[in-house]
Formats: sequence, C-alpha cells, structure tokens
Amino acid sequence: MHIKMASAHRSGIVKRSNDNARLIMTTILGVVFGFFVGVSFPSVSIAKINLPSRLIKSLDVSFSERDARGKSLEDVGSQKVPKIYVPTNPRGAEFLPPGIVVSETDLYLRRLWGDPNGDLRKKRKYLVTFTVGFDQKDNINAAVKKFSDDFQILLFHYDGRASEWDEFKWSESTVHVSAPKQTKWWYAKRFLHPDVVAAYDYIFIWDEDLGLEHFNAVKYMELVKKHGLEISQPGLEPNNGLTWEMTKRRGDREVHKETEEKPGWCSDPHLPPCAAFVEIMAPVFSRDAWRCVWYMIQNDLVHGWGLDFALRRCVEPAHEKIGVVDSQWIIHQVIPSLGNQGKAENGKAPWEGVRERCKSEWAQFQNRLANADRAYLAQFGKA
Repeated sequence: MHIKMASAHRSGIVKRSNDNARLIMTTILGVVFGFFVGVSFPSVSIAKINLPSRLIKSLDVSFSERDARGKSLEDVGSQKVPKIYVPTNPRGAEFLPPGIVVSETDLYLRRLWGDPNGDLRKKRKYLVTFTVGFDQKDNINAAVKKFSDDFQILLFHYDGRASEWDEFKWSESTVHVSAPKQTKWWYAKRFLHPDVVAAYDYIFIWDEDLGLEHFNAVKYMELVKKHGLEISQPGLEPNNGLTWEMTKRRGDREVHKETEEKPGWCSDPHLPPCAAFVEIMAPVFSRDAWRCVWYMIQNDLVHGWGLDFALRRCVEPAHEKIGVVDSQWIIHQVIPSLGNQGKAENGKAPWEGVRERCKSEWAQFQNRLANADRAYLAQFGKA
C-alpha cells in the first residue's frame, strides 16, 4: 500500500511538468504570431471596419477633443496653470490672462449651429426698447416699422404675453424679456447694464403709447449726430399729452436746446426745465451718456420720476448736449396701460395708486440726490 502511493506521487509530478512546458510554449508562439501580424498590418482604417454608426460618431468626437498640438483633454487638464494676477482686469477676473477676458457683451441673436463668425449678417448700431402690453400690439407694430435694420428691437413685457407677439414677422428677430407688472426703468436697471449694451451707439428707452406717424428713425439719428446731442428726444405734438414747454415741437427748426417756461420755473436759463432737459417717456441716450445714467437709476424707484431733471449731470456742457429734435416728432397718446396694472386699494382705482407712488418716488429721488451731494462735498469741507 505504501509503495503504490509513492508511485502515484512521482507520476503526478511528471504530469504537471509536462503541462507547464506546454503552457510556456503556447505563450511564446502566441507572442511571436502576434508580432508578425502587427508588422504585416501596421494600420487599420476605422472607416473600413463595419462598426455601428453611433460608435463611429463617438470616436469622431473623442478624436476631435484633441487640440491642435495633439494633446487630449486629459493632457490639457493636467497642465500646470501659470500664476496670474492682473489688477487692471474687471473685478473678479484678476486671475485670468487679459486675452481671454470679455468684459462687454451685446444683444445680438445667434444661431445654434455653424461657424460663430457667420452668425451675424449685420451688426445693428442702435438699440430700441419698448415696455409693452399685448393690448398695444397694433401701435407697437406700427412703431417698429419706423426703424430700419440698423436698429435692434427689444420688447420688455409687463403682462407675461411675450409669445403672442409671434404673429408679427419682425418678432423673430426681436429680443423679448418678460416679468409681470414691471416698469421700463426696472427693466433698464436689470437688463441694460452699460457693458451689456456697449455694442450700440445709441439706446432708445421708450413708452408704448407713442404715435410715430411723423417720425423717421434714420433721419432722427442724422440730426442727433449733426447737432451733437448726447441725450435727446423727438419733439411732442403740442396738442397731446404735453407737460413741459421744452419738449413741445417747434415747426421752424430741426432741433432746439432751450425754451422759456412759466415765470419762476427756471432759476437759470441753462438749467431744467428751460434747458438740459428731456422727458422720461421717449429719451435717447448715447453710449457714453447711458453709462452714466444707468448708475443713477435707483433699484427701488421703478417709475423714474425726477430722473429727467438729473440727466444733465451725465453730459457736459448739458445745455448744449441735451436737446429736442423738432423735425422728427411724435404724439403722446396718453394711454394709462401700465397704470392699470396696479392694485385697487382703500377705495382707489389701480392707476391712482400708481400715480401716488410716482409722486412719492420723485420726492425720494430728490432727497437721495441732495443727500449724496452733501455727503460728497462734506469730504472737502464744503457742505
């Protein structure tokens, strides 16, 4: 019994040795065969291999993600970033190289496909904004047609009905912004930052109830530039919605920059409302003037009352650079559409509550401006 067991043990050892030898020989032959196959077929075209189309597209994307120097995204992501600090960059961008910083933008509509360089057939030079409700669609439709393709149209919708304007062909190239029950100065403060509208030479911030039958936008801009107006408005038809003598259209000239008001209204002939003054219903600002005016708009004083008397702070000399264009005039239709967006309280109609807030905001704006002046002068002992 013992001898048989010994014989069986020796035969097992011999068998395992033979198996190991075969495994080693097979591995060597496989390596040699693989080498000759690789040499015989140095390259294989993916296009000639019958792979599923989804896989081919995935491979294309993967290969395209290598940069011009042949580095993959993994290589780029692992590169060391140079230590950069540029204090002259815009606030928050100090750690970026100046060449990649884009501090201004625009409202040009762009495609979702193709080469970005081919997106814009034409860069529009002027921006025209109307704050609108859909009930005034016919009037706005007529107004928009007064502007050439040099003018980008932007509609601010206070009634939430932005998509309904799609019935007009021009709406396709119009920028639409919607927020319920807001005024144009609320929109302007939030969406017309000077760096957002820097691409435009002039910015129109207009009401929706203006009749433009006697207005030509191209001719208007020609006169604005001819007379050096940084802040302007079209003359108003004398018989409709007129508040100030300064904005009344004069039929004997192209532009006027001063007027005579009621006795005691003007302490200086070069100051508002006798000069350096336009109303807030239809102002037009140069790019530089708007950069200043935007900073003066208060976040919470949404109606803008009192702003017209302060516009002169943004241009110098104001009595020469603020004026009314008489030969291109408009009609104020005096439609209290936004006023009706108010809320009836304490037995008062919606528009009455809106009017009360307008007057209150005017007083608050005057106080804030006066306090700001005093605080500034106090630094120099002049308060």
